[in-house]
Amino acid sequence: MLLPALALAAIADAPPAAPPQDGTRPHSHTHAPAEIEEAHGPLLFQVTYTAELIGNAAGGLRRGARYLDNLDIVFEADLEKVAGWTGAQLHLYGLYNNGSSISDWVGDSHAVSNIETGVRAFRLYEAWIDQKFGERVSLRAGLYDLNSEFDALDASGLFVGSAHGIGTDFSQSGQNGPSIFPSTSLAARIQVEPAKGWAARAAVLDGVPGDPARPGRTVVRLSKDEGALLVGEVQAPLGEGGKLLLGHWRYTARFDLTDGSGTATGNSGTYLRAELPLSAAPGRRLDGFARFGTASGRFNMFDFFISTGLKFTGWIPGRDEDEFGIALAAGFTAEPWRTATGASAAEIAIEATWRTQLSPWLAVQPHAQYIRRPSADPSVADALVLGIRTEIGVDLFGL
Repeated sequence: MLLPALALAAIADAPPAAPPQDGTRPHSHTHAPAEIEEAHGPLLFQVTYTAELIGNAAGGLRRGARYLDNLDIVFEADLEKVAGWTGAQLHLYGLYNNGSSISDWVGDSHAVSNIETGVRAFRLYEAWIDQKFGERVSLRAGLYDLNSEFDALDASGLFVGSAHGIGTDFSQSGQNGPSIFPSTSLAARIQVEPAKGWAARAAVLDGVPGDPARPGRTVVRLSKDEGALLVGEVQAPLGEGGKLLLGHWRYTARFDLTDGSGTATGNSGTYLRAELPLSAAPGRRLDGFARFGTASGRFNMFDFFISTGLKFTGWIPGRDEDEFGIALAAGFTAEPWRTATGASAAEIAIEATWRTQLSPWLAVQPHAQYIRRPSADPSVADALVLGIRTEIGVDLFGL
């Protein structure tokens, strides 16, 4: 816990945490616990603490550093082994964040840290039951993080910037964002795996996760006005060990038009995402990934988004688990948004990062990000963000 202690001391004089998010800033999360493996027994209990000292070194709205943290507490149970419920799994997930914000100083829209929330809270993040029907079909229902299965790839999960989790075109959408970190909603998801490497999944989710007026609470409230979010995704194998995702999302509710002319339905988008091993020599690996996404320009700030990157694993002699990479994310503003706000054409983020596994329970990850035109605002200078993240994890199996 040395690094968190030093980080706290370094920012003891920092101003109070930023006000709660209003749903316009995208977020994605780093942790998506896997299903229980046979070797782990019928129960899983997992605790992970992530601490991050991150600062805006130049440009943006204001220079300075913040201490962010994230505590994940996950419990899973194989209900077939525990209670005789054939093919069922229980998943409970608690989440704590200290509420500090660095993006309020950078001024960006992508969100430079994927553990930032802007509100201090301990909340129930997920609570669902997954029911399998044979070997190829499953139904999942409950409080659910959409990004744990949709619009998610392994290679891009290395990066700290939120845009490499769920794409900004998708995460910007809705009255309080879609059902992703840190606010989730009630959902039902069905998945079919017809062949190895292939999958088709679809979900129906409450259109407004949580309560935008009380962002620190877990709230389930279904209403016709809030509507639903409908999502579908097809997964296909790509080359040797690669993966291709094609997804589409749509809200049923009405939304305000960006040009102020009224409200309308049709808030939707489509994304195409891929990862592919580019090299897999003994002891080391190189993975490439890319994503293209669109969103309705009538309702959203960004109507087109691209991201791409490379992840290197085991390239340092004697450090087989170390990963480093470089990635780019760019959100392009919609014409109605530019007309209404005077925004520039795009916000572009470039990130370089290195994650080193110092022990089975401790990892450290320094990173640097350069943000070109934060929030596509021509009056805000390009920002340089530097940070170091520490992750402490404990897994208890077979309880």
